[in-house]
Amino acid sequence: MASIDTGGGGGGKHKGGKVRSKKASTRIDMTPMVDLAFLLITFFILATTLSKPSSMTLNVPDKTEKQEETEPIKASKVMTIFLGNNNEVHYIFGKAANENPELKTARFGMDLRTAIQTSKAKVGPDFVVVIKPTAKSTYKNMVDILDEMAITKTKRYALVDQLTPDESKLIADKIK
Repeated sequence: MASIDTGGGGGGKHKGGKVRSKKASTRIDMTPMVDLAFLLITFFILATTLSKPSSMTLNVPDKTEKQEETEPIKASKVMTIFLGNNNEVHYIFGKAANENPELKTARFGMDLRTAIQTSKAKVGPDFVVVIKPTAKSTYKNMVDILDEMAITKTKRYALVDQLTPDESKLIADKIK
């Protein structure tokens, strides 16, 4: 049984000549309070809902299906997005091997969303986005870019984990 014993004041003679009476010790039984604490802890543990893990839906083609032969996609209809460091995104239209490709930089959010939507409106239904993470990008960047694809309702995009030598040269000064 849990209890607290508090000693009373010591009786005895003091120099002042006054005699104080000895106080009886107070004993407090802590058992009901401990029981109540454990009942409350148990109640709140059972009554709360734990956070449920959330996941993102990513549809990939089935490997068992036979792919139809299609004509290659024109480079002018492709937007390549490079995920950089500090939540920056670099993008080009067409191939990096073209003479003087225009590498643009944007941040996640409205900058990138506007760039995707304007390109999608220019190109039309054949618009394709190629997403290429770099060594400096983070997992959060990958989730953010997939969110942007869902927000802009871009149906055709590809995740590619390797940069071509031309692309590496193009973004070398941007990603250090």
